[in-house]
Amino acid sequence: MKAEHTPHRFDDGTLRLGGGVYGVAAEIADPHGWVWDALTLLDGTTPPDRIERTLADSHPALGPEGARRLLAELLDTGYVEDAATPPPDGLTDRERERYSRNHTYFRYVDLRPGSDAWSSQLRLKQARVTVLGVGGAGSHAAWALAAAGVGELHLVDPDVVEESNLSRQVLYTEADLGRPKAETAARRLAAVNSAGRYTHESRRADTEAALTELVRDRDVFVLCADEPRGDLIRKMTNRVCAALGVPWVSAGYSGPLATVGVYAPEGPCFECVGAGEEAKLKPGWTPHLGTAGALAPAAGISGQLIAHEVIALLTGIGATPPGYVRGVNLIAPDQHVFVRHPARTDCPVCGP
Repeated sequence: MKAEHTPHRFDDGTLRLGGGVYGVAAEIADPHGWVWDALTLLDGTTPPDRIERTLADSHPALGPEGARRLLAELLDTGYVEDAATPPPDGLTDRERERYSRNHTYFRYVDLRPGSDAWSSQLRLKQARVTVLGVGGAGSHAAWALAAAGVGELHLVDPDVVEESNLSRQVLYTEADLGRPKAETAARRLAAVNSAGRYTHESRRADTEAALTELVRDRDVFVLCADEPRGDLIRKMTNRVCAALGVPWVSAGYSGPLATVGVYAPEGPCFECVGAGEEAKLKPGWTPHLGTAGALAPAAGISGQLIAHEVIALLTGIGATPPGYVRGVNLIAPDQHVFVRHPARTDCPVCGP
């Protein structure tokens, strides 16, 4: 058993795996004690064939065939790991020490049968990600991705650091005023994690041709730029990423609202999700969602949501297929955002 999923048995025979975390915990009815005995034997020292024989001998009603099926079902839950699997090549001892908490997290949340937490970390190390816009959300996202061990980050932003940026953009200080954001951010990330490769460009990407240059050969593309204004930059990104088969993540914050959108070729695209939301509105009415007001917490949460979704895409541990928007309203904790709509049959980007 994975240490993070050590089972607990209640008086009525019910077993609980995974503690109390929603989306990870599971309960198993075990009136005969068969599952409990199997889990007790899964201690990393006993091979599966011996566990099957021990279960069959201890529980005649289960028998050899029942013991085989029971063990196979337990192994298929994802709460069990192969104790004999060595860490994959490609990670140094120092990296395994640095990312030990990452490893524990991946082992906890990844319930894919046969998955290995160190392989998830290795995928981060081998990943190539572009972040377009390293302002409020983008600077927080870039910091989190570098800290988590993403191997290559390319940062693109045409602006310089301004006084008003310092209230919410995490990679800059007063000493950086007037300096290019992309270059400053890359230098700061190198001090966070020297094992990564951080490249930068101080330029605007506001055409499909320019976006194509930034998206091509990337594993994930992060959009934190807001120009051209409105949804034009997102629609262009949507089409470029779909054409190149590259997943992309976009986020923003407006007042206390922080949201993130996740899109990939296998799911409904940005335009389909948007069309689904527009269809719910009363004819002739468009909600006003924009505001210049912003605090550091909203920017930080938005950026951290980006990083979380990028890591999920790179490692494959995301439980929700791409093609959705999620978020939180910081002044209304009960208002959680989750938006998903099916692809339109006539969509030129993702339709069948």
